[in-house]
Amino acid sequence: MSQIKYSKLALCLLPVVATLTCQSSFSAVSEHVSWPYVNNKLKRDPAVEAQIDQLLAKMTIEQKVAQMIQPEIGYLSFEQMRKYGFGSYLNGGNTAPYGNKRADQATWLKYADEMYLASIDATLDGIEIPTVWGTDAMHGHSNVYGATLFPHNIGLGAARDADLIKRIGQATAKEVSATGIEWSFAPTVAVVRDDRWGRTYESYSEDPDLVKSYAGEMVTGIQGTIGDDFLAGSNRIATAKHFVGDGGTERGIDRGNTLIDEKGLRDIHSAGYFSAINEGVQSVMASFNSWNGKRVHGDKYLLTDVLKNKLGFDGFVVSDWNAHKFVEGCDLEQCAQAINAGVDVIMVPEHFEAFYHNTVKQVKTGVIAESRINDAVRRFLRAKIRWGVFSKGKPSARPESQHPQWLGATEHRTLAREAVRKSLVLLKNNENILPIKANSRILVAGKAANAINMQAGGWSVSWQGTDNTNSDFPNATSIFSGLQSQVSKAGGKITLSESGEYTHKPDVAIVVIGEEPYAEWFGDIEMLEFQHETKHALALLKQLKADNIPVVTVFLSGRPLWVNKELNASDAFVAAWLPGSEGEGVADVLLTDSQGKTQYDFTGKLSFSWPKYDDQYTLNLNDADYEPLFAYGYGLTYQDNITVPVLSEKTSPKKTVNRDSHPLFVRNLAKNMTWQLADTSTEKVLSSGASATSGDKQSLLMQSVNLSYQEDGRGFNWRAKSVVSLSYLMPEQLDSKFNTGYLELKMRIDKAPKQGANMQVMCSESHCLRNIDFSSFSQSMADKRWHTLAIPLHCDDSAKAEQPITDALRIASENLSLAIADVALMIKPSDDSILLTCAK
Repeated sequence: MSQIKYSKLALCLLPVVATLTCQSSFSAVSEHVSWPYVNNKLKRDPAVEAQIDQLLAKMTIEQKVAQMIQPEIGYLSFEQMRKYGFGSYLNGGNTAPYGNKRADQATWLKYADEMYLASIDATLDGIEIPTVWGTDAMHGHSNVYGATLFPHNIGLGAARDADLIKRIGQATAKEVSATGIEWSFAPTVAVVRDDRWGRTYESYSEDPDLVKSYAGEMVTGIQGTIGDDFLAGSNRIATAKHFVGDGGTERGIDRGNTLIDEKGLRDIHSAGYFSAINEGVQSVMASFNSWNGKRVHGDKYLLTDVLKNKLGFDGFVVSDWNAHKFVEGCDLEQCAQAINAGVDVIMVPEHFEAFYHNTVKQVKTGVIAESRINDAVRRFLRAKIRWGVFSKGKPSARPESQHPQWLGATEHRTLAREAVRKSLVLLKNNENILPIKANSRILVAGKAANAINMQAGGWSVSWQGTDNTNSDFPNATSIFSGLQSQVSKAGGKITLSESGEYTHKPDVAIVVIGEEPYAEWFGDIEMLEFQHETKHALALLKQLKADNIPVVTVFLSGRPLWVNKELNASDAFVAAWLPGSEGEGVADVLLTDSQGKTQYDFTGKLSFSWPKYDDQYTLNLNDADYEPLFAYGYGLTYQDNITVPVLSEKTSPKKTVNRDSHPLFVRNLAKNMTWQLADTSTEKVLSSGASATSGDKQSLLMQSVNLSYQEDGRGFNWRAKSVVSLSYLMPEQLDSKFNTGYLELKMRIDKAPKQGANMQVMCSESHCLRNIDFSSFSQSMADKRWHTLAIPLHCDDSAKAEQPITDALRIASENLSLAIADVALMIKPSDDSILLTCAK
């Protein structure tokens, strides 16, 4: 909690009291504060406004609403774009043109051309306004195969270099432009207060001033300079996100509730918007979170009164992925409340047709005023025209698209390598073990040493980054590869062993450890201790120390974590954050040149305070009880002669776990779980990702769908006889407490089976506890909506469950389409569930 004290905020942090009083105390007692007008540079062009007037005068309500709808390419067809003329579309973190994760630059351009031409085809919708494509270019053009991946924002914050941020913005815009995309959903300008948040690495700092100093520079890098090259050439439309308070939710829960008064919201969480708007940012993305109990997407005071009127933002507000669903009175297919509150463009990935028709009806019946629609469309058209959407032609014909070499350009990778060097923070260097002479005998160990997916993190080629291998990052350099290149050139000896084994005792070991990739709410954690369950990395460090080998630890993480034990087992310790594609930047700083001279010193300084205790969940600069292990701004150099003493390894009591349920697939797969797709002629396909097909590439298709969160469900389409299973990687014994329990899941039947669909539950190699024909319940789910099924596990002889379980769920069919989410073992079924009896 910040030193900026608010009595109501302190009260809200007390247990019980918070639940009962917080929502009303802030909203009822707090007085509105003064907000600065920050749009001081960008002036409206009368010619542009006149052009918008002419367009609006000719547009029907249907055409206006279509401009406000943003579908996702995994669900949008070219024919639908031709029919409706949607104003924009996006690719999510797990989708690429034509479903090709490794699509090249020409393929991205081809897709952009087809969607552009469909949008200006007026034969069905009667209008020729070009669409624009939005993408999450989070740390470079990060969803694209072969793009340069810069360090995630948390590392850039440690660099303390605003000019570097601008140059990264320029390079990213070039790579985005090379693929024909017009709009980037970046930068994230959150100010994180609780490092357990799964998006902490998307934040530059816990310090609002640093975030403010960076946000405007990144916007200028992406969009260009007002009065100079603004939105010209390769420059793209930028997005400041997520407005507002996303980094301040209780317990760091993504999309949760931010409890703070308006002064704190302004002074802490809005700093980045001040500089971003001043530099002319054209898009602001509304935040999933609530502010004192009210969803921001439905908060007219914040989106209209504050953002648009008081701050002077004259761009457009775009919603986040299906975030409108959480506004009171809304669902996936309609949300007048969000539009009336000030959202101008609605990101409706999957349900865009229903949302379009419902919104048109709401305008015609007066639920949404046409004046609000006109304002929303005006704001969006203003940004599109400023960018030049009517004059630049189809994507492949634009000058900036003629540079395929921009994607992963050498100069961009050189810039990214510079950013890696500047982002590294030296936390410990006892006995000045660093820098390491490059002609030494060096052992490189640790799971992350040669794993580019771990150094890239989430939002890298795929959304979560969990299904990537080194082959998904062409031309990228792992940390080991970078070390190997320099050591070999200097005449040293270097060996890679993930487990730390060696034949000849090394002079030093460089051990690269860290967090597995994650993004957004998948990355939310409850405990700050690194590897609190396994401690595999600690065992490796201790193993090497026991052999009297000096140990240098390189720690990859998206946030500061409690690592006292790992620090004690290391002679030197480097916080490398998530450095991206250019792992050799680490070698540049850790190693000397061939003559034994330092190549680059450490310059990085902590932009997040480092915890001293494992329960310091909220640890921020200027806290009244500020007691970090390493303070904000800390970072050693080679000139320092500082010894970090042995640290306390005492841990706080562990929280008790709710034992009444055991998730198997809730938001994501539980440990030891996988999806298994089997056709009749090829080997079974195992997948932990968001999409897959059976081995024959045609019988069974799996893709991500949305229930409550982005891609928290899986859709399955049977085209021929095949089986999908939610399986255990290693068979597990069913916990005896669930012998009288239930398997519960949410299911939506999109196309009912004509014959022969069967569901089996909790199967061993020889027996399934339940065998259920779809005909017994499919009629009750004919409305194509989500329903909760509770399947009792105690119908047969419970002794048969003593065999290890191989599959929690199997569904066999040859003509069926359905979606599944929230699969869990339960002691008691949910109140709203359809309870299948033992007879079914």
